[in-house]
Order: sequence, then structure tokens, then C-alpha cells
Amino acid sequence: MITAPVDERRLDALRELLAGMNRAPGLADPRNTLVPFYQFGTLHVARLVIIEALTNDDIRAHGEEPRPWPPTLAFLGDVDGDGEWFLAELAVRAGEGLTRIFDHCVDFSAGHSDLLAWMRDHNRRPAANYVNWRGRTLRQVREEAALVERLRAHLRSPELVAMRGHPLAQHAALKARVDIAVAEGKLRLSEPEPTPAPWWLANILHLLAWPLVLLLLSPLLVLAAPVYLWRLRRLERADPENRERPGRAHLARLAEQEDLDVSNQFNVFGQVKPGRFRRLTIRVLLGLLDYSARHVYRRGYLTRVQTIHFARWVLLDGGRRVYFASNYDGSADSYMDDFINKVAWGLNLVFGNGVGYPRCRWLVLGGAKHEQKYKYTLRRNQLPSQCWYKAYPGLTAVDLARNAQVRAGLALRRPTRAAASRWLELL
Repeated sequence: MITAPVDERRLDALRELLAGMNRAPGLADPRNTLVPFYQFGTLHVARLVIIEALTNDDIRAHGEEPRPWPPTLAFLGDVDGDGEWFLAELAVRAGEGLTRIFDHCVDFSAGHSDLLAWMRDHNRRPAANYVNWRGRTLRQVREEAALVERLRAHLRSPELVAMRGHPLAQHAALKARVDIAVAEGKLRLSEPEPTPAPWWLANILHLLAWPLVLLLLSPLLVLAAPVYLWRLRRLERADPENRERPGRAHLARLAEQEDLDVSNQFNVFGQVKPGRFRRLTIRVLLGLLDYSARHVYRRGYLTRVQTIHFARWVLLDGGRRVYFASNYDGSADSYMDDFINKVAWGLNLVFGNGVGYPRCRWLVLGGAKHEQKYKYTLRRNQLPSQCWYKAYPGLTAVDLARNAQVRAGLALRRPTRAAASRWLELL
């Protein structure tokens, strides 16, 4: 995530430039001339968004004066492998276009001698990051989608139609056809690359670090818990709520770029409730969320929610503001309902520390359970993306999981009749 404040005198010109990258409102043309997304073989999703503080005055309800926030351009990308390698590739393949884009920022000059160094300096690490299925690469997604498409076409052939009711024969015939296609170079099914040893080691250390730290701090945490809970509940009782509805014009801008594909993008930017207590609380909770997403919820689920491809939470302005970006399947309403019905407590843990959020109890109760107030707050703080790209349009997270199952089932040498039948049902 690369961020930089925009020269407000050039804000409209930047919007116009970014709109020229799209083939529909907010939806990128993969072959646009500024950032040719189609050329990047590791980039799953990306966006360019102007982060604006639409609800900056809401903090007055807490007796605080709003802090100034300049419109800030952000480029986000979720990629396979090393982010440093992607930045280098980005500077080579899209250097000219990015120079034109970033030239609208106050601390960038079109004559900047080292775009890559500038992007590194402006990179923002997330406080928490979620990946639907860690280890599933873009190459794997595309190869498995092509495999499923070919298998479905074969299933419609007269030879395979005549085999209906004989799942083992159909499985063997399909496997033979795929083997021929692979041998002829018409289909690729690459073997997964081994996990780099340094990443594997760092991941193990990360897995052990949080439990070890919590264990060492447990005596202090037990002693501090009553004081923390007393302070928390006192603040929660006094928390002001904002019941203002989002404006119609704002909702229209959001709706204009929604449901153009089976997946959508989501941006929310808001303020953390004032005080060190709240800022410390949200940092710790986001750290726990990041740990859980990395080591627990890493195989298709964020608790019980299956529709998210990628998501990140980023603390900005010294931890006084939080930016949330996600890529999800389905409509915005179904997305919000999914969380309300399945994991409202998780929403409350993080967003309950945000200005205007419906009042919570003990961090996890209430909050998002007040459905309409929650949706009003989220929509008021939601921002449209100026440009959003997805490398595999038309495919949901469930599709990707099913395609992986199809490939695994095809590789079975001697499936049972029941296993072959279940495999065919996936097609």
C-alpha cells in the first residue's frame, strides 16, 4: 500500500486521469496504458483510491476538534511472493504511468530520479492482513479455471454423455483427455513451488511469538484486567452514537461501481475514538486479528465468512485513523449481513473503537447487532475506488476452492465409485 497526500489544486485532474483507466465506473481496463495490470503474473487484486475524511467532524461529539486530513492517494496490491519484487516490477512495467499519477501528490516530482525508492518510502504496512487461502497463487487460480472449463466442455461431448451413470469410466476418460492436453501444451498444470525457507522460518517464529509474549505478560494482564474492564465499560456507556443516514448522492456514487462483477471492492476510512486507551486497544486487537488470519483463518474462512478474497486494516495518522479495504463476493448488503449474522462480535472488536459506531458492551456485545445503525455508519465512512482490478473476473472464492478440489480429484489414480461421483458433481 503506497500512500501520498494529493495536491488539492490538482485533485479533480487526478480523478479524471484515474477514471481514464476504467472500462466501467471504478472497474479497471486491464490493458489501460497507465498501469497495464494484465502484464503482472502475480497480482491478484489492485486498486487506486483517494482516501478522504468524509466524516471528519463526527469526532466533535467526543468533545474533540477534528484533525486536518488531506486527500491521500493510495495504491494497493495483493500479490504472490515478495512484495519488494513486485514493487520493482511495477516500477519497470508501469513507471511512466505511475509517474503521471503520483505527480499529483505534494511530495512527488515528475523528474524524480528513483520511482522505486519513492514507493518504498511511502509504503504502509497493514496492522492486520487477511488472505482467503494462503499459498494459492494467481498461476494456480488461472490454470485450475482453465482445467475446469476444459473438463466441462469434454463432459458435453457425445463420448462422455454416453458414459453417464458410469462415474469411474467418465473419470478415467476425462483424465486421459487432460493428460493429452498437458502433453500437447494446450493445458498447463504447474506443480506448486516450494515455500522459501526464510519465509517458513519467519512464519514459525511469528506463530510462537504471540503465545510466548502473552504467557510472559500473563501475571501483569491478570492484575490489569479489572482496571482495564472498568475503564472500558465506563467509556462504552458514554460513547456517543451517530445515527445520521448517508446522503443519497454519496450512496449513488458507491452504487455506481458495485455489482459489475461477482466480486466487489470495499473501502472504509474513519477515526479511532480519542484517547490513548482506545488507540492501544485497537492496536492490540488488530495484532490478534492479524495473528488469527495468518495462522488460524488461512483456508477459505474468516471465522464463518467465506466470501472475502483479501482484506487489510491499516492504522494512519499516528493510530488516530483506520483504513479498511476488502475484496469480497456478492452485493454490499449481503456482505454486511454476512458479518452481522455470523461474526458481529468480530466487527465490534475492531470497528467498535471507531467514532460513530453503534454502542458496544464489553467490546463484543451490541454494536453491529443494531443492524440499521451499523449499516448507516459503515456507508457514511465508505469510499469509492477510483480504479479497481481483479485478475480473475467471474470467479468467486467458492469457485476457486471448488476448482482446486477438481484438480485434486482428477489426480486420484484409483478413485472409488462414490469418490468419482462426488468429483463429477463438482463439475
